[in-house]
Amino acid sequence: MSGQLDQLCVNTIRMLAVDMVQQAKSGHPGTPMGAADMTYILWDRFLRFNPANPAWDNRDRFVLSPGHACALLYSLLHLYGYDLSLDELKRFRQWESKCPGHPEYGETPGVEMTTGPLGQGFASAVGLAMGEAHLAALYNRPGHAIVDHYTYGICGDGDLMEGVTSEAASMAGYLGLGKLIFLYDDNHISIEGNTRDTAFSERVGARFEAYGWHVQSLPNGHDFFSVEDALNQARACADQPSLIVCRTHIGYGSPEQDTAKVHGEPFKEEHYKATRTHFGFPPDQPFHIPKEAQGHFRETAARGTRLEADWRGRLAAYAKEYPELAARYQLVMKGDLPADWDAHIPEFTPEKDGAMATRDCSSKVLNGLAESLRGYLVGGSADLAPSTKTYMTGHGDVGFHDFAGDNIHFGVREHAMGAAVNGLALHGGLIPYCATFLQFFNYMSPTVRLAALMKQRAIFVYTHDSIGLGEDGPTHQPVEHLAWLRAMPNVLTLRPADGNETAWAWRLALTRNDGPTVLCFSRQKLPTIDRKTHGAAELVQKGAYVLIDCQGEPQLILISGGGELCFAMEAHKQLSAEGLRVRVVSFPSWGLFEAQPQAYKDSVLPPQVKARLGIEAASPQGWDRYLGPVSEANFIGMWGFGASAPYEVLAKHFGFTVENVVAKAKALAGK
Repeated sequence: MSGQLDQLCVNTIRMLAVDMVQQAKSGHPGTPMGAADMTYILWDRFLRFNPANPAWDNRDRFVLSPGHACALLYSLLHLYGYDLSLDELKRFRQWESKCPGHPEYGETPGVEMTTGPLGQGFASAVGLAMGEAHLAALYNRPGHAIVDHYTYGICGDGDLMEGVTSEAASMAGYLGLGKLIFLYDDNHISIEGNTRDTAFSERVGARFEAYGWHVQSLPNGHDFFSVEDALNQARACADQPSLIVCRTHIGYGSPEQDTAKVHGEPFKEEHYKATRTHFGFPPDQPFHIPKEAQGHFRETAARGTRLEADWRGRLAAYAKEYPELAARYQLVMKGDLPADWDAHIPEFTPEKDGAMATRDCSSKVLNGLAESLRGYLVGGSADLAPSTKTYMTGHGDVGFHDFAGDNIHFGVREHAMGAAVNGLALHGGLIPYCATFLQFFNYMSPTVRLAALMKQRAIFVYTHDSIGLGEDGPTHQPVEHLAWLRAMPNVLTLRPADGNETAWAWRLALTRNDGPTVLCFSRQKLPTIDRKTHGAAELVQKGAYVLIDCQGEPQLILISGGGELCFAMEAHKQLSAEGLRVRVVSFPSWGLFEAQPQAYKDSVLPPQVKARLGIEAASPQGWDRYLGPVSEANFIGMWGFGASAPYEVLAKHFGFTVENVVAKAKALAGK
């Protein structure tokens, strides 16, 4: 290619991005203008993709971590032939446009993940690279590299200021993810001004070198040859992730170059026209695409078709030599479960299991699932596997350049752990989980929310789910977290009460394909419910069910779940003995219950039965939906923070006793 044609192509990308922002009267033109050169070289010379099949398994992944610069990505997707019309670009940031204000996975062909919260794209890209490395270790054989692609990304100053990026970069360096390459758009500008004058003067390259990354610094990130050479060197460094620091100029070539103003505002009309004129584009013809540039961009579509066809030929040859491996690979990449996936899930009985913490029940279920899902189910904890009971025995550990194991040691990095799990899920071929204490969902809420937005099958395991952890005190006792999770759209939250409910919770998590699942488990031991005389555990699928009933219409309903259900069950015995007609409802999932037909919900919680007592070691938010106006008269819960003491002391102090349940129930029933 001639330098002139390259420059024309880059300027076309720039101008389309500017036109989109200008027409919408909203957006961020500066970063697309400054990052266009290096991004074009990456897409044109290195990135392997097929616009005709954006989901091709062995494509390279590209993550635009500063999602506010999405006009850059939409310009690239349109120009390189994805199913994104020019009319869609003209409707940037408008209702039902395929070009929303930040990239959204599933809304725009070619967008690999939803980005916007800074640092999340970078951190999830680490998970994408981990996914490639794990699957390559499992399925590749000599002469048959069917999993062989890179994860590339763009990051900016804002990304690198966020703490999640530091956690993720540290983890990537420790693992030696050599197929992870990021271009850093080092333009020195954020919303408040020059970063060197406001908040960010560190030597980023030195920091990443300390993490174990291969680092290059380019004084001119607009120089095509320097960027291409740096990318070649990064690809040649197989044992380290790479960061290429590219000094660029935000708003490049415009009258507002190197100003904070160009970061997040459309141009004044005179500056808009001056910018177009500067780059040789007609000032009064927005969305103009020169024919020479158009022709070059569309040639890439044919290249992508050839790349995918070559890979499919290699996959067919692989299938002939390794038919069982190939069948398994194709199954997991479709997201399907093998026929025997739940064959090793244990059943729990009072006689055999007695009282068990649901975290221990979960461990038994997880290890049973691992037998059928080896290599498919992967995960670990934030340095808490002995406490969260989430280690898969006999399944190996992921380590430096050793990716075949199923257990991941995320370290004390809750932020990066959640983001990496999102990346693993996005990659395909894997069902990832991660674990920590429920209290530290605080640190992970952005990643859980993004998993929900992207509808990813990611499993978040949270143990020590109440004041039941006792002596660690209020810093480790979650009281508001269940309400927070239940308020989050498209997050399925389950809090089982015994081993069999735990088994069904895991079943639901693994079969859900349209969003993340949160599993909340106890530290304290809970009785195993006798299913011969109580409601079937498979009714967990409905979110709530009648666990113990009475003859005739109940006078009172006790509603509980998780670690507090046992108090309702014991109270039922006493209340029934005194002649009260009492129903006990197990309530492991509000979300599942709300999805049931009204007739089923009314059968569990008859509207005419107003006397209802809720019991949960959490804040009362949301309980009014099932109890009416909530007060201490109809809800035994946490009305403030917990305290440090043995669990038995805390339970008595905060009212989680059979005696208190009986007393409150009688008062509600007028007895």
